[in-house]
Amino acid sequence: MSHHLTNADLHSHSTVSDGTLAPEDIAALAADSGVELWALTDHDEVGGQARARQAAHAAGLDYLTGCEISVTFAGETVHIVGLGFDDTDPALVRGLAATRAGRLERAREMAAGLAQVGIHGAYEGALRYVGNPELVSRTHFARYLVEAGVCPDTHSVFRRYLTPGHPGYVPFRWARLGDAVGWITGAGGIAVIAHPARYRFTPTEEYALITEFMAHGGRGMEVVTGSHGAADVVKYTDTAREFGLLASRGSDFHSPAESRVLPGALPDLPGSLTPVWTALQERITRAPAR
Repeated sequence: MSHHLTNADLHSHSTVSDGTLAPEDIAALAADSGVELWALTDHDEVGGQARARQAAHAAGLDYLTGCEISVTFAGETVHIVGLGFDDTDPALVRGLAATRAGRLERAREMAAGLAQVGIHGAYEGALRYVGNPELVSRTHFARYLVEAGVCPDTHSVFRRYLTPGHPGYVPFRWARLGDAVGWITGAGGIAVIAHPARYRFTPTEEYALITEFMAHGGRGMEVVTGSHGAADVVKYTDTAREFGLLASRGSDFHSPAESRVLPGALPDLPGSLTPVWTALQERITRAPAR
């Protein structure tokens, strides 16, 4: 089987961060969708990895460890996905714990901002949606605002609240790019820039992101992902080739109700690219032969 035709989904979120399904349920969904190689990449957290690996193998899927780390770069939040690392590596585990610690404080400030415009109880409301209180995020607040009848759906929440210039927005200083890439590579994995089309960077800022990422040892970029349209895939295929980056593919699945793309239901990577999993063959844990 050629590498390009491997149905790999290397970006998804469970109840361990801001997804709505347990790792076991995503593994089953991925298997039903024809996924062959899966990675659970919860935000700033590796607590679901052992469960995900076990569930993957039970469902007949090969597995790569994963994580999505929030980084502040040029005033924007950028996400770096780590793949194929040792999820017990002490420096990685410590770094992620430090990154998570800032979220509760930020959540309290977000709730205070919403209270000022008459939306009360948002902190407690958001926590009801959180499997892991250390990982309370804007998504959890958005689900509460929909439940409370403030907005009809989570997309309209982000148009009216929780984004820059709107009530409830609190900027957050995440990990530094070099630290995040260092934790991943130090633990034996490969760092990947997640969904590059989502960042509001000028071409100069994007060039700076990619070159600094590579200078720290980053080696990959998501080309095919849930938020990338066809034009984005063309653009970032060219970018990955220009910089010699390995290409990744992942749905960024969070929830059957909210996500555009189900696990594995993505276009193939363009044939001109080198898939990131070709460089991670020895890090893949194989499903037992059936």
